[in-house]
Amino acid sequence: MSTPVAPLVRVVRSGFHECTHYGAAVITDGDGSVLAAVGPVDEPMFPRSSAKPFQAVAMVDAGAPLTDADLALAAASHAGEPQHTERALAMLHRAGLDEDQLRCPEDYPLDEATRLALLREGSGKRRIYMNCSGKHTGMLLACTAAGWSLADYPDPEHPLQVAARGVVEDLSGETVVATGVDGCGAPVFGLSLVGLARAFGRVAAGPAGSSAARVATAMRAFPQMVAGTGREDTRLMTAHPELLVKGGAEGVHTAALPDGRAVALKVTDGAERARMPVLMAALRRLGLESELIEELGRGTILGGGRPVGTVEAFSGLFD
Repeated sequence: MSTPVAPLVRVVRSGFHECTHYGAAVITDGDGSVLAAVGPVDEPMFPRSSAKPFQAVAMVDAGAPLTDADLALAAASHAGEPQHTERALAMLHRAGLDEDQLRCPEDYPLDEATRLALLREGSGKRRIYMNCSGKHTGMLLACTAAGWSLADYPDPEHPLQVAARGVVEDLSGETVVATGVDGCGAPVFGLSLVGLARAFGRVAAGPAGSSAARVATAMRAFPQMVAGTGREDTRLMTAHPELLVKGGAEGVHTAALPDGRAVALKVTDGAERARMPVLMAALRRLGLESELIEELGRGTILGGGRPVGTVEAFSGLFD
């Protein structure tokens, strides 16, 4: 029988408990064992963009010439600011490639200021603006380095994607139970929240010189590349340089410390507003404290344009 999803977050409006977000979350130790868990953490789910660091490991293993900010961008869900798109274009051009070879869909930037500026200029959607274009650029660079075909690189049976699936299985200690198509068109591999946390912790604690360590070091050193101005992952890794953090769509988020302790969570209804309160509760359980953690741990409910309530994790969630 499936474990019932757990109540994770309560939404209070004007002193009235208006709704509850359910889901599952797990904290794992450096050896991958479970320290605390709520909900069905052993059941399969799609990690979405929280898996990008694993895909970046596969790129490095394949010989992609990725270092520093370029490598961080390859593991990113970027905001489409000029700092992101200009770097991705430069990466493509150095490899003799162009934007049309990306297989991610055309989109507008996530960053509101950049998006509005483009709309005022009359500019349309482009592949390079899509938040996964850094990952797709890294995949093309990996294929070029390894001598693999370029046009079909998102195919699940392409050598790069087979290698990425192997990285996910090696790091998580699980067999991938399902392969889907992510929003960007690349494969997404199903595993449990325990497996996701374990894999993320192993990247964060990767041995010096390993592909995993290279990815983790790049993400920590260049948090602006991983997300962008004002975004949660960037803010958290800037305030806590020891943290490795990566969010994903549909209410998924992960974080890990250099000793391998890690967090993975999934909000069942995919609600974005529920992710941070749960993640901050988990980080506090791991001993982290800061003004930013306090801020992100409590969302604000508005009424008439003014604060009238909160979005908070249930008390004692990880006790």
